Amino acid sequence: MSKHVLILGGQGRIGSSVARDLLNHTQVHLTVTGKHPGTAYPSQLPSDRCQVLQLDLADTEKLATAIATADLVIHCAGPFHHRDAGVLQQCIRQGVDYLDVSDNVRFTRKVLACRAAAAAAGVTAIVNTGIFPGISNSMVRQGVEQLDQADEIRLSYVVGGSGGAGLTVLRTTFLGLLQPFDAWIDGKWHKVHPYSDREPLHLPPPYNTVHVYWYEMPETFTLAEAFPVKTVVTKFGSVPDFYNHLTWIAAHVFPKSWIRHPGGTEFLSQVSYRMTQVSDRLSGIGVGIRCDVVGQRHGQPVSYYSTLVHHNTAVIAGYGTGSIAELVLAGTLQKPGVWAVEEALSTELFQQTMQSRGIEIQQGWGEERLAISD
Repeated sequence: MSKHVLILGGQGRIGSSVARDLLNHTQVHLTVTGKHPGTAYPSQLPSDRCQVLQLDLADTEKLATAIATADLVIHCAGPFHHRDAGVLQQCIRQGVDYLDVSDNVRFTRKVLACRAAAAAAGVTAIVNTGIFPGISNSMVRQGVEQLDQADEIRLSYVVGGSGGAGLTVLRTTFLGLLQPFDAWIDGKWHKVHPYSDREPLHLPPPYNTVHVYWYEMPETFTLAEAFPVKTVVTKFGSVPDFYNHLTWIAAHVFPKSWIRHPGGTEFLSQVSYRMTQVSDRLSGIGVGIRCDVVGQRHGQPVSYYSTLVHHNTAVIAGYGTGSIAELVLAGTLQKPGVWAVEEALSTELFQQTMQSRGIEIQQGWGEERLAISD
């Protein structure tokens, strides 16, 4: 009999991309959930292998019943900044494996705190499995394994326009500008201001030279805990560049109290959403990633880089989560406990699943990270 997967938030952009990837690469049957009554059936998903369930995560009894029927639960019901670890805890109680597409530091810490309970229950739980974090974390592991000693990790992400994101993601982006965050620099935790330290970066076409800024992401601490490095840098930027300048103004000029107020956040999100609906036609909704790992190899200082570009951020996020789900469902990836991607997924399995999805990751030694100087 085929396995059954429950995708919470399965009708959103990321959730539906995960669903399509699983239907393409496995024989599973899916239940995708939507929060509102009268949830419509996703027309792009085949009805013979997919059903729709109206489910609010606040309804813990209905959630427990839905989880009980599943072999794997994939949590795509963001935004995650206000979520707790309740879904994972229910999976642990019922012995069901768990993945999520979270990208929030506080949520990630909450679920990682359940590691001992998941291990005792024999549950494999992997967090941050999308594109960034997700595929990006595996690119880092791939680079670290090329070196005898890794000292510094630098991850940069660029998204075209909205990246296909809706208002929910835009709201969480602005909330991420409110306060300094901890970054691992030279072997110590330092406070860094979001959207500071503008840096030029070179990516393959169509992005070429772009600009990125400090931004808090779960990788900021999960990579520092997974690998014995002195520095982890995580930066983010947008294309076209004027969105970077607008975001910088929001981070450094607007009163924090105004952004913190729901009305202020909503105003910024609505304006940004309307702007990207126009600019997305020119910029596209793709993503570019660059990973640099600096350290020692054969007693010599070296740097190893990898880059990835894709025309659709949501689609490749679906590849990231779907590929890990494929391995968990097949029993190929079993690691009881709660783990970040770089701790759970081997480079060999990562390369196999990316190749099966036609994803090319460019890699090399010693290439200059910056193509220009400001």
